[in-house]
Amino acid sequence: MGYKIPYGKKEIFFETPMEFNVNVVIPLKKPAVKDFETAIRDSLLHPINSSPLSELIKGKKSACIVVTDITRQCPDKELLPPILEILEKEIDRKNITILIAAGMHREMTYDEKVEKYGKKIVEKYNILYHDGKDEKNLISLGTTKNGTPILISKISYESEFLLSLGVVEPHQFAGYSGGYKTLAIGAAGDNTISYTHSPKMLENPNTRIGNFDGNPIQEDIIEIGTKAGLDFIVNVVLGLEKNVMEIAAGSPLETHKSLIKKAKEIYEVSIEKPYDVVVCGLGFPKDANLYQASRAASYLLYLPKPVVKKGGYIIILAKCQEGAGKGLGEKRFLSLLGNSTLEEILEIKDKFKAGEQRAFLMAKVLKYCKVIIVGSETPQIVKEAKMINAKKIEDAFQIIKNDLGNEIEMLILPNSLITLPIID
Repeated sequence: MGYKIPYGKKEIFFETPMEFNVNVVIPLKKPAVKDFETAIRDSLLHPINSSPLSELIKGKKSACIVVTDITRQCPDKELLPPILEILEKEIDRKNITILIAAGMHREMTYDEKVEKYGKKIVEKYNILYHDGKDEKNLISLGTTKNGTPILISKISYESEFLLSLGVVEPHQFAGYSGGYKTLAIGAAGDNTISYTHSPKMLENPNTRIGNFDGNPIQEDIIEIGTKAGLDFIVNVVLGLEKNVMEIAAGSPLETHKSLIKKAKEIYEVSIEKPYDVVVCGLGFPKDANLYQASRAASYLLYLPKPVVKKGGYIIILAKCQEGAGKGLGEKRFLSLLGNSTLEEILEIKDKFKAGEQRAFLMAKVLKYCKVIIVGSETPQIVKEAKMINAKKIEDAFQIIKNDLGNEIEMLILPNSLITLPIID
């Protein structure tokens, strides 16, 4: 039988060996928002636990909109125009800043900005890249109750009105992304990001994908975002075709919780058992580098129960045209994973530098099972990161058959980062 799975901006069709017992799991299918522009305007007019955006900005002289970068699938290009239209009725355009929440990722190219935000916006507005290492553009706001230093973008903090965009989807550490996170992590300093991703945080049993309540990282994110003065958010939930299933705007915490409830109904799917092999589809932009693509593997291990059997295989289709990734965090990930043994990485008890936490997670995964990256354009990077490179998915199947035999139980997740298979 044949299957299709995302690969870059296209899809790959493949057939599985006849003797494999295959199951496919996808998120809940539901109709997308029909008229997205109208839905955006309606959310701004009728926000959750908040006055309309047009009322909130009265008397304000400056505003900052924190937007997602190229690694996130948030439809910033569609969200920005209605928001900017409202802001400009009260605030001069020259006093509106669009801040790219890059965290420790690389800076986007001009063409990527045009693709992500639209040419008119790129040409007409002040768009700035947030650099978490640039201390002169950070402000200290003390520490969180968990002891995390709060270093946040000075530009965002000093704006009279602060708004962020985001996508609510499963997240390795925070449970679900979106809400305060675009600002609290994406526009934070290196030390803040490092502390929120420390071994102490990651080893907490409540730091789990899909878990929001009692999650210490989410608690830090909320506290950081609150102290940084985030006034308003516009967030979406995406479906299988990356189209918008839900949109809401308003008070950050209440809006986020409302969308998490809806996201859980879509993304969390019951399964009966763990599998010998799990095949993961990603697609652009998550498969552009190994740092992002490796999320598919760690997600499977950090669910309430591991979805892959111990000693089994995770197959990830990923172009990895950027290698491990070009940002500082991605470089740290490869350096630690490539230059240390798995045992040495897992013995680290102190804080990580931002990016190294992904090496720690992958070390745990690789001690538990094997990971095959299929179709990487940078195979040497895959090998350096202690994973198995396979040119084609058929090659991966042969590797597995040579190791485990022919009687294989396989699970296929075409959209692995928005599919949470929960074992009953």
